[in-house]
Amino acid sequence: MSNLNLHPLFRRSIGFDRLNDFIDYAMQSDAPNYPPYNIEKKGENKYGIVVATAGFSQDELNISLENQLLSITGKPEAIQSEQTEYLHKGIARRSFKLSLRLDEHIEVQQADYENGLLVIDLERIIPEEKLPRQIPIGKKLLLENTESTEKTVHVE
Repeated sequence: MSNLNLHPLFRRSIGFDRLNDFIDYAMQSDAPNYPPYNIEKKGENKYGIVVATAGFSQDELNISLENQLLSITGKPEAIQSEQTEYLHKGIARRSFKLSLRLDEHIEVQQADYENGLLVIDLERIIPEEKLPRQIPIGKKLLLENTESTEKTVHVE
């Protein structure tokens, strides 16, 4: 593993301190190979995660989101009878935890389970205050609280 030098990036950017932590996280943890999964880009701001969970019931799967870390876990409840003799066992059906870091504006829209596939739909929702806007030159911007407690921008 080579050492990544981010110094040139930090000379031209402000507030990307967490980027170093994110890159360290990505470099230290190898991508899991079980269960197989896809990450799909479905549009400019729409994404999907498809996890192949053959042999699992919907009740044996759990999805949680904490601090922008999406965790998908599977824990099989019933173990196959020991009377079964396998000539080939290709369906693993073992416990797993798949964790994926989401950008701060990515929100989980829904999750469905059908035909052994867990499908999670995501969307980037950018708050209005983060959208591009024109900054007037020579005028001071004031943030005021209105009666509805929403912040509005007034130009003096």
